[in-house]
Amino acid sequence: PNMCILLLGCYPLSLEEPPIYFLLRSIISDKCVINWLERKNFGSFPHNFRPIRLENWRIQDFEMGLLKVGEPKTFDESKPDLKYIRYAGIRQFISTFRRVENLNGEELLWGEEVEYGIFAVDPAKKTLRLSLRAKNVMDALNSKERSHLHRSEGCNWVPEYGAWMIEATPARPYTGFSNDLLRVEPNMRLRRSRLISILAENEIAPTVTCYPLLGTVLSGDEHVRGEVANSEYVSDNIINPHPRFGTLTRNIRTRRGSNVNIRVPLFNDTNTPEFEGMEPLSCPGSAGSGSVWPYGRQETDPDGKTTVMMGCAVTALWDDSGSRAGSSDPITLKKYVVGVERTGAVGVFYRSSPGVIVANADWPRNGDIVTGFEVASTSNDNGDHKQRWVRLQNGYYLPMTSDDGTVTLLHPVGGNGQSSSSVRRANSHAKDDSAVRRNVSGGGTPTLVSKRSNSGGSLNTLCSSMELPDTQMPRKRTRPAIHMDAMAFGMGCCCLQVTFQNRDVEESRFIYDQIAVLAPIMMALTASTPILKGRLADTDCRWGIISESVDDRTPAERGVANAQDPDPFLSGEGCRMLYKSRYDSISTYIYQGVDDNKGPTTDQVINMYNDIPVAVDEEAYAMLRKAGIDPALSQHIAHLFVRDPLVVFKGSVEEVEDETMTEHFESIQSTNWQTVRWKPPPLRLTPNDPHIGWRTEFRSMEMQLTDFENAAYTVFVVLLTRVIIAFDLNLYVPLSRVDANMQRAHSRDAAHTMSFFFRRHLAPLVEGETGFGVAYKSIFAKNGDDSTCSGGIEEENSYEEMTMKEIFTGKGGYFPGLVPLVHSYLDYISCDCVTKKKLMDYLSVIEKRAKGELLTPAMWQRKFVREHPAYKFDSIVTEEIAYDLMMACKEIGEGTRHEPELLGNFMIDRVTTNGAYDTKLESGRVDSTRLVDLLNRYAARADIGVRRRCSLRSTYGSLGPPNGEFQDFSI
Repeated sequence: PNMCILLLGCYPLSLEEPPIYFLLRSIISDKCVINWLERKNFGSFPHNFRPIRLENWRIQDFEMGLLKVGEPKTFDESKPDLKYIRYAGIRQFISTFRRVENLNGEELLWGEEVEYGIFAVDPAKKTLRLSLRAKNVMDALNSKERSHLHRSEGCNWVPEYGAWMIEATPARPYTGFSNDLLRVEPNMRLRRSRLISILAENEIAPTVTCYPLLGTVLSGDEHVRGEVANSEYVSDNIINPHPRFGTLTRNIRTRRGSNVNIRVPLFNDTNTPEFEGMEPLSCPGSAGSGSVWPYGRQETDPDGKTTVMMGCAVTALWDDSGSRAGSSDPITLKKYVVGVERTGAVGVFYRSSPGVIVANADWPRNGDIVTGFEVASTSNDNGDHKQRWVRLQNGYYLPMTSDDGTVTLLHPVGGNGQSSSSVRRANSHAKDDSAVRRNVSGGGTPTLVSKRSNSGGSLNTLCSSMELPDTQMPRKRTRPAIHMDAMAFGMGCCCLQVTFQNRDVEESRFIYDQIAVLAPIMMALTASTPILKGRLADTDCRWGIISESVDDRTPAERGVANAQDPDPFLSGEGCRMLYKSRYDSISTYIYQGVDDNKGPTTDQVINMYNDIPVAVDEEAYAMLRKAGIDPALSQHIAHLFVRDPLVVFKGSVEEVEDETMTEHFESIQSTNWQTVRWKPPPLRLTPNDPHIGWRTEFRSMEMQLTDFENAAYTVFVVLLTRVIIAFDLNLYVPLSRVDANMQRAHSRDAAHTMSFFFRRHLAPLVEGETGFGVAYKSIFAKNGDDSTCSGGIEEENSYEEMTMKEIFTGKGGYFPGLVPLVHSYLDYISCDCVTKKKLMDYLSVIEKRAKGELLTPAMWQRKFVREHPAYKFDSIVTEEIAYDLMMACKEIGEGTRHEPELLGNFMIDRVTTNGAYDTKLESGRVDSTRLVDLLNRYAARADIGVRRRCSLRSTYGSLGPPNGEFQDFSI
């Protein structure tokens, strides 16, 4: 009843047209709708007819996850449908992939998303509250957009999770021409201007990450412990009223079995009472190895509220205390060295499944280290030998021994032995072990654990009686926490995201991997979340908060001992060990490389970098492999599908067609919120549908206070993708180190106090001869630089800890730095001087931030609070302080306040409502009374002007005042 169905069959569509005309994906199949219409005597329809669904004339399909009109099921009602939806999603992906895998030659199109929070203020009382009018504001904005379709630049406004939040994007994508880089900031300023023009007099919308008092201040009509969020701190009223958002909130806590439990370390200021008598944390290691918040890994105290366990940045995971022992069902992710004990043998072939050789893969040689876990044994053809197999992190299999068992092929490596961080060649040219030491800087590789859902053991045993390691940390590593208990604390955070269309599927996968390495680096540099629930946090970023706010893992999936009984309806029966929340960093690289002829190859896999546990749905993996999807991509998709769908609409399960729809795939894909998202082209149901190619979405950056900063970081990320492709660079580091960087990036002022793992050589080394044997040199080495690098393959794949300054400006003669690379690229493409002048400003502010010459938004806000006259150095941000802070952020964003510590000498032009919208030349008849009133007002203004000029002449004479106030005297 609340859905308007427009019977439009063939309307021409393009990417440039406003979102109102886009075909919207239904919650049920088009065939189902057509049948319903025919039953209602609407007549018959042509075979190519597709309905367009609109509610209130606004787009209903966007990134939060397929916002649909319909009646959602409760989680218990949806349980019988979960398995069908998961595997239907796999079938839909296979169908879509086969249909679009050969798309290539796509032009670069890209866009960005900016999110806003609307706050209500009272200057007299200095109060700051949420304004829950986002829907009304958004409807007014979209109404005005429809009346301004004649403009070349426009905006697209869509809802977000919070009832106070709005997301905005440019109405048409940016293109692959350099001058389109200059469109970004003006379009962001246009969005700010238009939003301001719609707000009430007492409303503000600064571009900040979060409302600093969420969970502390309630309006009179709000109540906690609502039936949706069941929160101790926030009301259900703050959730967007669309049923999807409330259903997500309720179902996450229902599947989890409790409210989410978000605990963020509290900032220890001079008078913070919670820290009284507590010893300071101390962490060993390098300068980059301070204490970190290991978000999502608090299961030593799963029900705690007041404290949070802290770790040290020395390793990727804080609980690397050893393998889980005592149970035959959980299996340990181990390292193995390839060593074929047979004369003349140099390695071993990959298997796509046990016994099926992949002959053209870049197979591992003797001396390589591989990472994986042992799977069930199989008998050989004669049945006289049980073959043991290792499933690798790249999705392939390797045999432990030869078929007859007489030759050992893989040798287990001890937990404290060589790191799997890079491949070790037995015949390496390394003159010493410096490269090895460099690769494992920051600690040894932790022993990680994986568990199979299809193990031969009882799932009841796995869930209820599995033996876990004693990971209880010393009490001195616990710290006072800021506790939050609802999805709104995470999904109520705003961010800056960028999406690129790539040339083809190979480029999209390559860019996915490369920018995943950059995700924690850019997050640390854009950090802007120092205040949570009215307290100063000891972290600066939002990511871990959101990660814990949507963590729907059951206790068993989180590794809690003596967890619940298995649930046959859940993925993995709710017992499969899942190492991360649905919202986290990526867990597997997906690019496979190209062959020597620069063409794609199916089986060339870089195994060395996928060195963390990846939970996969083995049945989904088998379906994908059987359909011919390569192992790396199969592993990625099967990893996404260890999650259950969170929102199921009635009439939208088996009614959805696998060959023509992708709803079930998107329902899981879109609720795996990772630092980077790989996005296949959407279906084109008619020839008039917009053509969209393979895309990657960069999701880690935080909101900045000004459009200048947001545009600078957006443009920088876009340019980096062009640099990587044009210069054929390689940013790979092991994913364990990417995860370590994510933890470090959350730390207070991480951009200036932490170091991050980064690849030393972005391009292959040049081999040369020094007279003392083979030597290697970086192609970036300057003339006259005689420094050489030891170890060919070892050195080429090495990484080290670098400061933010070194990552962005360079280090030694081997690492050029990201900013100089972008400068070189602009010279390479002969960028025009107008565009380049603006880009120089962007690159300059980014470089100054990386060097520590300018504060991050988080550190500026923290400094503002600590210097406020009302602050008592107790880590409490009162409403008065929060009000002054948000007003200052508003003024900075609108260009009426300049903060040199934040922006240096870069001045922000004032943002006003003038010119936000065009003024129409009306031709309707004017009432005579109104006309006379207008003429009288004009005459009064003219008379005032004459008197003023006469006054000035009598004061200054005929030459006028010194400032030339009436130089143009004639009218």
